[in-house]
Amino acid sequence: MNNDKIWLSSPHMGGNEQTYVQQAFDTNWVAPLGPNVTGLEQDLENYLNEEVFVGALSSGTAAIHLGLILLGVKAGDEVICQSMTFSASANPILYQGAVPVFIDSEPDTWNMCPDALEEAIKDRISKGKKPKAIIPVHLYGVPYKIDEIREVADRYGIPILEDSAEALGSAYKGRKCGTFGDISVLSFNGNKIITTSGGGAIVTKTRELKDRAVFFSTQSRDQAPHYQHSEIGYNYRMSNICAGIGRGQMEVLDKHVQARRGMHDFYLAAFEQVQGVNVFEVPNEDYYPNFWLTSIVVNPSETKGGKTREDFRLYLETLNIESRPLWKPMHLQPIFASYPYYGGKVSEKLFDDGLCLPSGSNMTQNDKDRMLEAIKVFFG
Repeated sequence: MNNDKIWLSSPHMGGNEQTYVQQAFDTNWVAPLGPNVTGLEQDLENYLNEEVFVGALSSGTAAIHLGLILLGVKAGDEVICQSMTFSASANPILYQGAVPVFIDSEPDTWNMCPDALEEAIKDRISKGKKPKAIIPVHLYGVPYKIDEIREVADRYGIPILEDSAEALGSAYKGRKCGTFGDISVLSFNGNKIITTSGGGAIVTKTRELKDRAVFFSTQSRDQAPHYQHSEIGYNYRMSNICAGIGRGQMEVLDKHVQARRGMHDFYLAAFEQVQGVNVFEVPNEDYYPNFWLTSIVVNPSETKGGKTREDFRLYLETLNIESRPLWKPMHLQPIFASYPYYGGKVSEKLFDDGLCLPSGSNMTQNDKDRMLEAIKVFFG
């Protein structure tokens, strides 16, 4: 059994990526525009299977930033954001000079709690600060409580900026994640279900909004024979080279999703007899997660010898196996600690006891055997 590094989630090429990239070189489309960009956008629109319009960008973070701009978020405005997420969900709020308001998770999906969301909205309105947008996240590819969050958002007339960075291929009641927001975002970072090396996309309901996003992403250049700019712009467009990688990745997206879901099943079986460890699952059949990362919760009061999440992580590290604690909630992060927070301690407890395990679609049988042996030896 070799001791090569087992990564948490490494890029997994499908085979045709180089074909699209070579076409870009052959036709000299080595620029932030070209047929691969248009093709990837069309591939994504077809895959999402709704009346949506996709703009390919340099990152998911860029997509969130442009989404906030399209929703009219300005300096001093307040934006509600899920606390348990990666910082990229929240950082663009500060880019706009706006104020993040963080919401705790609920235990069923680990995503934004609808009750805490409504509590926050009522309180902010009472203080004269009606939030301008809500950013819920499909954590680890598990859809948030879409119906409940939408009902609250619509009741108070606040648009949803859906962070689907981890959830391409996931669905709720048969509808693909990335189509539930007033504006939605995707990510193709190197560790995601599919990758463009680095990249993302914005998903809008109208062509006009997509065109507006593309306008901002290409330095807001006005229609003129010279370079003229009437609005602040950004260098956020995806390159034709990266889009070529993405087009090849789209051909294997469904296979990658099935492989990730297979890894989740693998861990369910591996921990079935382990006392004090629970593999995260979805509440019911309405939820179809891609299980981008399979996560566990370790309860030291129930494990043999009181072993903790951190004990297991450090043990895996000695075996050259990467694992990672769940996202540290934003309201616990030094840069965000002074901003409003609503809810209890669900996300804090999950951070204390939760661990993400290697879940890549390219995990080999040898990798799985090493993981099985590590689980048996460590937990007894």
